[in-house]
Amino acid sequence: MGPRSLSPLVATATDTLRYRQVIGHFATGVAIVTCNGPDGPTGLTTNAIASVSLEPLLLLVCFDNTSRTLPAVRGARRFAVNVLRAGQEELARVFASKRVAREKFEAVTHMDAHGVPVLDGALAWLACDLTALHEAGDHTIGIGAVTHMDADPGGEPLVWFRGAYGTFA
Repeated sequence: MGPRSLSPLVATATDTLRYRQVIGHFATGVAIVTCNGPDGPTGLTTNAIASVSLEPLLLLVCFDNTSRTLPAVRGARRFAVNVLRAGQEELARVFASKRVAREKFEAVTHMDAHGVPVLDGALAWLACDLTALHEAGDHTIGIGAVTHMDADPGGEPLVWFRGAYGTFA
């Protein structure tokens, strides 16, 4: 039996719901991007991070253009990516909310490591110097040069799949 014939949906500029449904089939990890802004620590939840290069060590983070964290990262020129572990769904929801930064950080303890807020209990973290920002539609792509990092070798990741949090297993 040969491959199934699919009737592809031709995407239009207004078909964002269908796009979200389709791209939601790509399972990702969940992270909280943090930085020290002018009013203290700030951060947001994202699943739009990726490794870019091993030489030099670079990663990318996508920021919604309306995010309050983006101007803070732009000003600080430094940020951290805190990879969440299974069981941290509520923390992900808090940092995905429109709460002010102070209220978000009331939900978690953190330390200042290498000039960025690193969340206690994160599965892994990477501190980065911002090297570039690129506008891309309703988001801005930030490129960070990794300067410090650490991970818990025994934890399980929090996963985002089909619009819901889950675990790897």
